[in-house]
Amino acid sequence: MNTNIDITIIGSGLTGLTAAFYLKKAGKKIAVLEKNDRTGGVIQTIRKDGFIYEAGPNTGVYSTFELVRLFDDLDGLAIPEFANQKGKQRWIWKSGKWHALPSGLISAVSTPLFTPKDKFRILAEPFRKRGTNPDETVAGLVKRRMGKSYLDYAVDPFISGIYAGYPDQLITRYALPKLYRLEQNYGSFIGGSIKKRKEPKDELTKRATREVFSVKGGLQKLTDAMAGVTGSENIYLNASEIKIDHADTNYVTSFSAHNREYSLHSKYLVTATGAKELKGILKFIEEDELKPVETLPYAKVIQVVAGYRKWNGIPLDAFGGLVPSKEKRKVLGVLFTSSIFNNRAPEGGAVLSVFLGGIKHPELFEKEDDEIQKTVLNEISEMLGQKNSNPDILNIFRYKHAIPQYDITSGERLSAISKIESEHPGLFLGGNIRDGIGMADRVKQGYEIAQQILNEKNR
Repeated sequence: MNTNIDITIIGSGLTGLTAAFYLKKAGKKIAVLEKNDRTGGVIQTIRKDGFIYEAGPNTGVYSTFELVRLFDDLDGLAIPEFANQKGKQRWIWKSGKWHALPSGLISAVSTPLFTPKDKFRILAEPFRKRGTNPDETVAGLVKRRMGKSYLDYAVDPFISGIYAGYPDQLITRYALPKLYRLEQNYGSFIGGSIKKRKEPKDELTKRATREVFSVKGGLQKLTDAMAGVTGSENIYLNASEIKIDHADTNYVTSFSAHNREYSLHSKYLVTATGAKELKGILKFIEEDELKPVETLPYAKVIQVVAGYRKWNGIPLDAFGGLVPSKEKRKVLGVLFTSSIFNNRAPEGGAVLSVFLGGIKHPELFEKEDDEIQKTVLNEISEMLGQKNSNPDILNIFRYKHAIPQYDITSGERLSAISKIESEHPGLFLGGNIRDGIGMADRVKQGYEIAQQILNEKNR
């Protein structure tokens, strides 16, 4: 079947669905191709035996006006659910027990997590000079401004929770651009944060409160809502053998789905896939041009969800706990989903998401499920006090290409993306290959791609 449309979108994760939602809303003829049998990418909510849990991402940060606008535009089809007061506290494991991560200057100078020397360094942080190395690692920046113990017991576990990687491998301006800009634009993390809070904001930006959020009923409610508005007639599931050529002013996308062959002709093409998939589908781009993109390293991550009808361990009065590299544990961290969101477990029970592997422990990814289960239950027993009690549900989810690592190769990758897009008008290379890895980042990127297409077509 040969079909002429306006825009072809490859991938139905958050980026692809957000772009599709706004383009369809504007009346454009679109097609979304998805290799799996469902939309949403890695976002998948599971309901089982009174538990609600996520197979992929668990939470996002309500940090951009684009995300606020999306929920407004969905008009009740998906409703954000914000973490309760427990979600404001994070735990860090040190010397055999949990400690609350400081949330301000007073708690930073009283915590046992940092050395006395570094507590004075934190107080003096606003008076330090700006860095001059644009490719400074997160570890280098933090150690220079805040001290070694702050790096070890605040930033290292934070990076484990976000990137499942090492702070000495990630480049700040790519991996944590807001932190980089605080120093470069304001001269200080602390002073910059205070000044930014005082800057005038429009109403949508004011509502981007940076709170932790999910969606009532689970994150899949969000992707299902966008897919529903986009329309099943515009979404091709189980799309295989996708090949794309650039002929004259059109992109020609051929693929198979449900025992039929298709050929789509469109002026615009949006890819919203991982780096590893681009080489196989973009046949009109030379391998050498794509190489800086496709070689983007990814962390392999295992998520183990454990659900208990009766929780007998320590009170889970926090967002979760993170484990610094120095502590030599086998897990990266634990998220207490049922503590911060309503109705995720039976009354008196708990749902935990335990994370393993990453750049720090890639060898764990190859372990059998039985060994992973044994490791996780042992860690839950030792660290959270739930002894002699097997979980009522236990699911293991593995993601070989879970989280991209924005390391020193990022500059070359972004230059390659810019060059490829400039040589092929109408092509947008999106997804987690650029612009951040969080849910808000994905929505922002999808929205911006849609607006670029709409603004060009309206000129």
